[in-house]
Amino acid sequence: MSTQLLQIDPISALAALRAGDCALLDVREAHEVARMAYDAPAVICMPLSELERRHQELPRNLDLILACAAGGRSMQALQYLLHHGHTRARNLAGGMGAWRAHGLPVREGA
Repeated sequence: MSTQLLQIDPISALAALRAGDCALLDVREAHEVARMAYDAPAVICMPLSELERRHQELPRNLDLILACAAGGRSMQALQYLLHHGHTRARNLAGGMGAWRAHGLPVREGA
């Protein structure tokens, strides 16, 4: 499947989160989240470094939007989850950088 089909833009992602259709999985490390966090409903923080060990904790009844700083780590996480049967997942195109560029809400010093 094309990686383009597995992407969601920030505006659509926030709309889906606000509608309650999904959860945002932030795969950045804790120190990155502490500096700046996605200010959206249903955010799950699980660093990429813990994903292999903890992926069974993720909800399977919701779509997941995977996010990081720029989109690379979240794409890695997406590939891992798809390989392990999490078919309801997409990557946030551009990550936190694109989120902020669109003026979407963040919490600084969270």
